[in-house]
Amino acid sequence: MFGKKKESTGSTTTNAPSRPASNPGSTIVKLRENISSQEKREEHLQRKINLLVKEAKMKMDRKDKKGALFALKRKKLYENEINKIENVKMTLETQMMNLESAAQNAQTFEAMTAGKDAMKKVRQDVGIEKVDDVMDDIREEMEMAQEVSDALAQPVDPLLTDEDDLLAELEELEALDVEAELLKPTPADKVEDFMLPAVPNQKLPELEKKEAEELRKLEAELAGL
Repeated sequence: MFGKKKESTGSTTTNAPSRPASNPGSTIVKLRENISSQEKREEHLQRKINLLVKEAKMKMDRKDKKGALFALKRKKLYENEINKIENVKMTLETQMMNLESAAQNAQTFEAMTAGKDAMKKVRQDVGIEKVDDVMDDIREEMEMAQEVSDALAQPVDPLLTDEDDLLAELEELEALDVEAELLKPTPADKVEDFMLPAVPNQKLPELEKKEAEELRKLEAELAGL
């Protein structure tokens, strides 16, 4: 009988539903509300302590020692309760601070994980191999664009290929023109241009001076004889 009871008790404990994990944000709110409630209770007990102190003084003035002692005992109970409340507040505040820090750490971890995943995705989408392929494509496109530009810059003169033949023909025409010019008869006025100038009948002034000097020298020599 006792064994069956133990088994039933154990199965009941095992099948008990587990408490779902609470949200850190809502838990922090509950902790703050509890701390506020504890502070209100602490203020209420402090007011009672103040009243009991006054009551003890009044009874001492009335020589009611027993009543004053009873009031102080009640005051002591309230003070002990306030000490408990302060310890509870300290525990609640410690939990709240730790939970806020844990929540902040969790958010930071999620942000860092998201950043890591984003960087990983970018790296997978834009790998070094893909970058090399893109750069090769860019270089190929630039070369093709240069070829197109060079093709568009070429002249479209249909006779450009026969330019050498045309230059040879032009030289032949110039040679024929020169030959025809040389074979033309010389006109009369042109012949006169090529005639030598007429010799003057009179002596030049310089020759006359030289002859006069030589003549004077000769006369001087004859006079000396």
